Amino acid sequence: MKIQLLPLLFVACTTPGITSLEAKPPRDEHKSGINRVESLSLRKAMDGYARQFDNLRPVEARCPHDYKLIQLCLLLDTSNSMDGLITQAKSQLWQIVNELSRMHKRGENIRLEVALFEYGNNDLTATSGYIRQVVPFTQNIDLLSEALFSLDTNGGQEYCGHVIGSSLNQLHWNSSGEGLKMIFIAGNEPFNQGSVNYEVACRWAAEKDIVVNTIYCGDYWSGIMSFWKRGADLGGGSYFSIDSDRSAFDMPTPYDDDLIRLNGRINSTYVPYGRSGKASFARQAEQDVNAAKLAAPVSAARSASKGSSLYRSSDWDLVDALEDKRVSVDKLDRSELPEELRSMSSGQLHSYVEQKKKERQEVKSQIAELGRKRDAYIRQKQQESAGRKTLGSAILEQLRTQAGTKHFTYK
Repeated sequence: MKIQLLPLLFVACTTPGITSLEAKPPRDEHKSGINRVESLSLRKAMDGYARQFDNLRPVEARCPHDYKLIQLCLLLDTSNSMDGLITQAKSQLWQIVNELSRMHKRGENIRLEVALFEYGNNDLTATSGYIRQVVPFTQNIDLLSEALFSLDTNGGQEYCGHVIGSSLNQLHWNSSGEGLKMIFIAGNEPFNQGSVNYEVACRWAAEKDIVVNTIYCGDYWSGIMSFWKRGADLGGGSYFSIDSDRSAFDMPTPYDDDLIRLNGRINSTYVPYGRSGKASFARQAEQDVNAAKLAAPVSAARSASKGSSLYRSSDWDLVDALEDKRVSVDKLDRSELPEELRSMSSGQLHSYVEQKKKERQEVKSQIAELGRKRDAYIRQKQQESAGRKTLGSAILEQLRTQAGTKHFTYK
C-alpha cells in the first residue's frame, strides 16, 4: 500500500512525566512490526485526514498514565439493520463489567474506562463521516448504560476506517505501556468504505499499542471477504462473526432473585451530594429499571456489578467521595445535599455517612458471594452448551486473552 506523505502532526497528550508523543521512549520496531519509515508515513497520512475532518484532529489533553488501567472503546454500527446489536450491547454490558471486576494487576484492583462511538447513522452529519462520540472514556458505568439506551438506528454509510481514526485521535488514551487499550468495532458493511483508509487507521492503532478487534454481524466468510479480518490482522487484534439478531439476555441462575433483592438494599446506602448528585442518583435508579425491562438475569448481572470495585460513584456519592478523600464534610455545600441532611452538624453527617458505609460493605459482601456463585454457574452452563457468539461473548473472549499479554490476572 502506498501512503501519500503529508506534513506531520503530533498528538498533544500530556501526562505526569510525559509532555508529548515525542517524549515517549521509542517503541520496539520488531515488536510492533512497523519500521521507522512506515511509522512516519502513517503519522503523515493521519495528519492529512485530520486536515480534512474535524473529528480526526488530535485533541490536546492530559492523558492518564496508569499500569492497571483497562480502556475499552466500543464502535457500534447504528444503521437500520443493527437493532439487535444495540440490544446485545445493552444486555451484556454488566456481564462484561463483572468479568473485568475479577481482574487484578500486581495484586491490585484494576481501573476501567469505557468509551462509546456510534457510526453509520443517517441522523449524523455527512461531514463527520456519520460518526458521533457518544461518551468519552468514563468510569461511570451508569452513564455508559444510559448512553446505550439512548441509541436509535437509522440507515446510513458505515465508514470503519474513519470511526477508528476518530477514536484514536479524540480520546485520552493511557500513555502507560503496561495498560490494556482495546477497540471493538462491530458492523455489517464492507470494512473498506469511506475516504479514510482502514489500513492506515488500523496500523496507526497498532503503532499506538491499541488493539483493534473486529466483529462482523453476519456470516464468518462474508466478513473475511469484506475485509473485517484484514482490519483485525493489521490492528493486532482478533476477528469474530456474530449473530446480531440472536437473543443475548444473560442466562437465568438460582441466584438472580437474591441479587435483585440486594440491589434495593445497596441503593439505600447512596448519599447524593454536589451539583450532579441528584441527577446521578436518578440515573442510577433509571438504569436499574432499564436492566429490569430487558430481563431478570440482566438485572441480576447489574446488581452484581454494583457490588464490585469497578462501580464507583465518588463524583456524586458522599460515601465513596469521603472514602476516596475527594471532599471534606466541613466544606460541603449543604444546599447540595438531600434536604433531610442539610441541618446536620459536621459530626452528625460524618456519623451518618459512616453508618451507610458500614451497611454498604455488608451488602457488598453478600453480593460478592452470590456473584461468584452466579459466575461459576454460568461458566459451567456455557461449557455444556457452546453456541454461536454474541457481541458480549466475543468481547469477553478477547478480554481474557489480550489481558494476559499485559499481565492482568484473575483473582
